[in-house]
Amino acid sequence: MQMPEEGRGWDEVRAEMIARGGGDVDWRSGKTAVYVFNAGEDIHHVQHDAYGLYMAENGLGPLAFPSLAQMEKDVIGMALGLLHGEGGAGAITSGGTDSITMAIKTARDFARANGKQRTGHNIVIPRSGHLAFHKAALMMDIEIRSVPVKDDGSYEADPAAMEAAMDAGTIMLVGSAPQFPHGIIDPIEALGEIAARRDVWLHVDACVGGYFAPFARMNGVAVPAFDFEVPAVKSMSADLHKYGYCAKGASTVLFRSEALYKHMPFSLRDWSGAPMKTPTLAGTRPGGAISAAWAVMNVLGVAGYREKQGLVCGAREKIEAGVKALGFDVLGRPMLGLIAFRHPEADALALYAAMRARGWFTSFTSEPPSLHLMLSPKHAEVADAYLADLGAALADVKAGVKAERVEARYS
Repeated sequence: MQMPEEGRGWDEVRAEMIARGGGDVDWRSGKTAVYVFNAGEDIHHVQHDAYGLYMAENGLGPLAFPSLAQMEKDVIGMALGLLHGEGGAGAITSGGTDSITMAIKTARDFARANGKQRTGHNIVIPRSGHLAFHKAALMMDIEIRSVPVKDDGSYEADPAAMEAAMDAGTIMLVGSAPQFPHGIIDPIEALGEIAARRDVWLHVDACVGGYFAPFARMNGVAVPAFDFEVPAVKSMSADLHKYGYCAKGASTVLFRSEALYKHMPFSLRDWSGAPMKTPTLAGTRPGGAISAAWAVMNVLGVAGYREKQGLVCGAREKIEAGVKALGFDVLGRPMLGLIAFRHPEADALALYAAMRARGWFTSFTSEPPSLHLMLSPKHAEVADAYLADLGAALADVKAGVKAERVEARYS
């Protein structure tokens, strides 16, 4: 496409944009269980309106926009309060990858400031840990030591194996709450004991569970200790645009103390322009992402989040029971909004394609090959329909009926 010589009317352009979206997945109906966190039209409206109110403002300039600075401070305060992090510090980032990257950068600089070697660093992470750690480590020339999860069917991180992979160059130990592939919360307390004994930074990746697990626990789910309640946890990543139901892109990176946080920001005076300090990887930060997060958290409150997360847990429990009745094996013991399951007599990718042909856009897990769902409150309305289609797809796959080939993508 070339830029038009003369501009077009907005009505025409808008209509074309809507038409182009006609081939996208139908997430509004609940037939998508990845990428979008559908908390209902009421929350979608809050996201949209609140984002627009501060769309032009820039989080880079707290002196120019003290409103945004205060909203960010409020969001971080609410996050720390939920995650036993009173007295801590943090910042809003563009997403989980940004939060994870900044946590690694902070841990590296903290290690250097405390006498550890300046090069040859490594991070010890379960194989189920998010690929964002690999991406960030690649950028910072840090080795990733990926350790297999337990082989007992729990799909949890293996603390003993992770400790065996550590050495003098280890600057970070990682656990997830939960990890993405199977929806399992790693044994954070056991990892915390290792981190304390070895004097190593422990990061908890709660990008998925940070704004879910606290409310699930309030609703009676037996969520184990996973956050700053564990004394050795020094940092956490928690995505606002996942189960915080805020507008994309928004996440939080959180630290146990201001002293730790101070190793994160970038600051420079020695150049031709004005001195600049940025807390995260980004320079310009969209004001709308900050304002929408603040708005959604205030509109929902604790009661609203408990209701939304209760719907998700209910949908997961219904689907878990339903897939077991169809002969699927659920991986591990999921307790939040993620679930992965496989069938001993049907190929996972064939099932994925058969469900895609029926309009369901979900995900899959490669180790072991399984179907994968990341559920939203909307899925409480469509769980029965999903199970009915899954049963039909399973029958087709077993009978050798081939669905139209669909390109499977990792999510």
